[in-house]
Amino acid sequence: MDSYLIPRISRLSLKVWRRNWDVFFKTYQVNFLPPFIEPVLYLLAIGFGLGMFVGEIDGVPYVNFIAPALLAISMMNAAFFECTYSSYVRMYYQKTFEAMIATPLSLDDVVTGELLWGATRSLIYSSVMLLVLTVFGVVDLPSSLFIIPFSFLAGLLFACIAMCFTAITPGIDALNYPSFLFITPMFLFSGTFFPLTVLPPTVQVFTVLFLPLTQLVIITRSLTLSSPSPLFLYSLTWIILATILFFVLSLWLMRRRLIV
Repeated sequence: MDSYLIPRISRLSLKVWRRNWDVFFKTYQVNFLPPFIEPVLYLLAIGFGLGMFVGEIDGVPYVNFIAPALLAISMMNAAFFECTYSSYVRMYYQKTFEAMIATPLSLDDVVTGELLWGATRSLIYSSVMLLVLTVFGVVDLPSSLFIIPFSFLAGLLFACIAMCFTAITPGIDALNYPSFLFITPMFLFSGTFFPLTVLPPTVQVFTVLFLPLTQLVIITRSLTLSSPSPLFLYSLTWIILATILFFVLSLWLMRRRLIV
């Protein structure tokens, strides 16, 4: 097999992860504010506000129904936007990738470090949000604690998907397309604010087969409500296989973009 197709990943990728970690915590006051405020606003406006008119869904209070969806959305957004806009800025404008590749780090090390950091940011944000939701009493313990390790896997999936878009986008403005055409539809139609059963059967099948956020919502809802979905193992397997696929694809696409 051509060596170009074989990933060159070493422990040095952790150096890239550590570099992003250090930068993140230098501005921790700003970085930790959104995951505290965002769930409070959603819970007050949609969970408790709109929830007064919705009542219960499948015997579950509406605020408890959307709480796991908010966790899934935070995992998605934290990793996806970190590995699109932020990674693109580091790659193209700050020339951080170029500087790191000039060291013993390989390109695969740099990309892998970025992906690991995207997954870590997902873990941080979802953990903060889980704390807020626990204070409001809308998630079950201790089963909800399994969301913390799961959020790293979920974040890694969306980090890999995001890096694929970063690798093929011609300019930073073009990243608006996956944001509005990929992230926003999933935000609305992945069983987040209403059950999938209200959608047409063909749309239900499509979301369960192809939308990654649907898999996250199924798992987070199973854990926060202490009521495993029949699709729990399917969704977990889907996420693991998709993560492997997009991880390899993201490395290959970034090599095509940056190696001349």
